[in-house]
Amino acid sequence: MLARFRTDFSAQAMLQGLVVAVVGYASSVAVVINGLAAVGASTAEIASALMWLGVAKGLLALGLSLRSRMPISIAWTTPGLALLATSGAVSGGFPAAVGAFIVCAALVVLSGLWPVLARAVAAIPKPIANAMLAGVLLKLCLAPFVALKAMPLLAGAILLTWFLVFRFARLYAVPAAMAVTLVLLATTGDTTGAAGALVWPQSRFVWPVFTLEALFSIAIPLFVVTMASQAITGLAVLSACGYRPDARAGLVSTGIGSALIAPFGAPTVSYAAITAALCAGPDAHADPTRRYVAAVFSGVGYIALAALAGVAAVVLTRASPLLVEAAAGLALMSAFGSAMLGAAQDENSRIPAMIAFLVTASGFGFAGIGGAFWGLALGWAADAALKVRVSA
Repeated sequence: MLARFRTDFSAQAMLQGLVVAVVGYASSVAVVINGLAAVGASTAEIASALMWLGVAKGLLALGLSLRSRMPISIAWTTPGLALLATSGAVSGGFPAAVGAFIVCAALVVLSGLWPVLARAVAAIPKPIANAMLAGVLLKLCLAPFVALKAMPLLAGAILLTWFLVFRFARLYAVPAAMAVTLVLLATTGDTTGAAGALVWPQSRFVWPVFTLEALFSIAIPLFVVTMASQAITGLAVLSACGYRPDARAGLVSTGIGSALIAPFGAPTVSYAAITAALCAGPDAHADPTRRYVAAVFSGVGYIALAALAGVAAVVLTRASPLLVEAAAGLALMSAFGSAMLGAAQDENSRIPAMIAFLVTASGFGFAGIGGAFWGLALGWAADAALKVRVSA
């Protein structure tokens, strides 16, 4: 295996993989921190989660890519973490959220071992799944413009940077905006302790608590969003690039990896969707059989970036929430646009999709269960009812 890797190695693939790691980290780390803070994680617990997320993503990308010789990228579930940011804390606090992370990981493993579950997730009408995701993302995508009203100079600088870089180099627009955000946070916020966080962050073990509220408000919606927006999409991207990895092995591996890191505060990892195309495309290498080297080095990059977990946690959790949410919203804007397009494109499912979107976005809750679950359930039920009426 290593001999083959040395033969296939190229500087182009190595650099592309490291770029993927930096872009993947910088473009959505604010979403991760915002989501974990919303469900009750402390700064130390967020640092622990970021560290283990980086290690897990790196090791899984290394192992799966070397084993299959395919460019398999691994990412944290950005839409899922946006879900956490909107669902908020549940009874039992962060330990209950950790319990939900473990349940979600178990469901991912089960979907790999029992294909019926994966098919059930795939059977959710795409407009309904997209509408639920759009409802989850709406509040965060509004954040840059809410911040613009409250902090026009600071938020304006972030938005202007994002737009100008997006105009000429879309791939680097969000990282550039994130860089400006970090500069502004460092100069205007409380960064006490950031220098001391330059050392390797420490693990924080969290005893999980399992509750029905967390099961329905976090675990099940997180599983659906992760499968629909990350795993299935990531596999589709690889397929479009000419790769057919063993989906069962990947789901089981990412599920077990997620279960192992969950007690340290870390949410689910899965197949990457956006960065998958960067490792699997021609920019990684002209020869498709050698592109897996890029995914291997993206794993190396993620492990290296895990050392920055303490700094990221300290700076972003002590900063203005408006600016952090603004950066997160810019990172999710493209995903929101795609989700809205997918929700409204099919005229026959448009009304059920809008029900799912509006219920989710409204924050509606019942019996302690958050809006994402009810949006999915009511939208899917409306879709099924309308189809029965039409076919009758």
